[in-house]
Amino acid sequence: MSPKLAALFDVDGTLIDSNYLHVVAWWEAFRSQGHDIPMADIHRLIGMGSEQLVETLIGTSDDDLVAAHTDYYAPRLRQLRPFADAGELLRRTSKAGYAVVLATSASAKEAPHLRAALDADDAIDHMSTSDDADAAKPQPDILQISLDAVGVKAEDAVFVGDTVWDIEACKRAGIPCIALLSGGITARELTAAGATAVYADPAELLLGFDESLLGERAE
Repeated sequence: MSPKLAALFDVDGTLIDSNYLHVVAWWEAFRSQGHDIPMADIHRLIGMGSEQLVETLIGTSDDDLVAAHTDYYAPRLRQLRPFADAGELLRRTSKAGYAVVLATSASAKEAPHLRAALDADDAIDHMSTSDDADAAKPQPDILQISLDAVGVKAEDAVFVGDTVWDIEACKRAGIPCIALLSGGITARELTAAGATAVYADPAELLLGFDESLLGERAE
């Protein structure tokens, strides 16, 4: 029997404290290819697909740059740490009757490291990565793929993310988005982008779970 509800979670910056590790890896990658890009400019685009991020910052695609980011980020995979109560939030969501899906712009190669850091496989029903989708966020492809994987319609889903790109993808997919400040984007920006609610981090969302959109829909 298919679940009636699905909760889709972004991972980097939402459940795992990795956004700034990505920023540094991208900064090093750009410099290695002769581009001096400020870290602040890179941070604004974290959560967007790699190809789109590169094209936005230098005006053209560059596979070598994407590959360089992968190389510079790889040693940092062992530094991945979950935000406080991230795993417990997934377990609480699963207990409330949701199919819990990780929908990340990370690659399939990164996925095992992310799941190991979260240590919550008992609560995760499915994980979709950038390898599964033709287009990354802010396109909605990965969200639709995630819903199809668990047999749930967009109107019966909730997404939890940390960037305006998450929210844009959700708007295109017809899924409400709860936003967290843990990725470094301001509440004003997330609200303006269309977040249904903004919480500080997974711990605050877990604390207010019953009153949140996740709790309301579960009832």
